[in-house]
Amino acid sequence: MVSKDVKKIVVLVLSMVLIVTALAGCVPAGSEGTADGTGTEGSAAGIGGVTMILYLAVIIAVFYFFMIRPEKKRKKQAEEMRNSLSVGDNITTIGGMVGKIVNVSGDFITFETGEDRVRIKIAKWGISSTGKGAEESEDKPSE
Repeated sequence: MVSKDVKKIVVLVLSMVLIVTALAGCVPAGSEGTADGTGTEGSAAGIGGVTMILYLAVIIAVFYFFMIRPEKKRKKQAEEMRNSLSVGDNITTIGGMVGKIVNVSGDFITFETGEDRVRIKIAKWGISSTGKGAEESEDKPSE
């Protein structure tokens, strides 16, 4: 996991890159004309195009590193957790039900809830977490 300090440094560097590219686009291409009386308007348009491409590249990089990549990581971890489920694991479903797995078959699991041993069959994608959260909920005395 990336620390907060590293994220701050990355944001600072990207901000500096944006400022430099903005300044590069604002600098006049030159006020001197050529011998035939034409200015350097063509080179100024070229700088603006390069600046726009740099802006797009920076925006794409920011989206990738701060939105797309972490989401892919979370999905991969959730998929690994769901594929590693086994009988006896304590789970919490997306809907908040807590129980212990009694059967794993393909894309479905069956788990027991509470003292009355009600068995519920759900799809694996419906499991949000395993372990501590489920155990703590079961250990609390009911009122």
